[in-house]
Amino acid sequence: MKIKFLGHASFLITSDKGTKIITDPYKPGCFGGGIKYEPITEEANIVTISHEHDDHNETNIKGNPSFVRGAGAKEVSGIKINGIETHHDESGGTERGANTIFNMFIDDMNVVHLGDLGHTLSSDDTKKIGNVDVLIVPVGGYFTIDAKIAESVINSLKPKVVIPMHFKTDKCGFPIAAVEDFTKEKDVKKIDGELEIKKETLPSQTTIYVLTPTK
Repeated sequence: MKIKFLGHASFLITSDKGTKIITDPYKPGCFGGGIKYEPITEEANIVTISHEHDDHNETNIKGNPSFVRGAGAKEVSGIKINGIETHHDESGGTERGANTIFNMFIDDMNVVHLGDLGHTLSSDDTKKIGNVDVLIVPVGGYFTIDAKIAESVINSLKPKVVIPMHFKTDKCGFPIAAVEDFTKEKDVKKIDGELEIKKETLPSQTTIYVLTPTK
């Protein structure tokens, strides 16, 4: 599979068979111009939406995709997807509402997009998520978990690959931290363009890949 970071929490994931999944697409210019990433022009077969905030729920996506929301298991375009209900805050969703974690089973790998997770994972959450090959995790804090809690989540899930998201860039005006708050003192692989991942070449130990936004 290939993974391209579009920006914020949005990725284009392309399976070996060519099925295209876009996660949490943003509405350009939303929140008073807080999101400055360019419009998403890539086509998709599937779009996952973790929650209904404008920096995560754009529906103007090319390719006539199927939109996947909420908890529960389903199969879409040959991809098995399981939604796990969590919260956007540490107060059971009373501040910012619900959030859905998506397990996507792509090319025999469990790819997990945490959405705007706002709290540590319970043992029940961890059990539902299962063994993780690729973990896409928010690290910017303020609206989501921060670098410290992200590290705790990573330690509980023990993924092979970690890809940080939802962090401050020159195209995100939100009061969140830059990715360096998460990556400092860590061994990190930086990727411009697409990251290609295959089951047989997954790293034996957790490896962090920081992808450059393409938008």
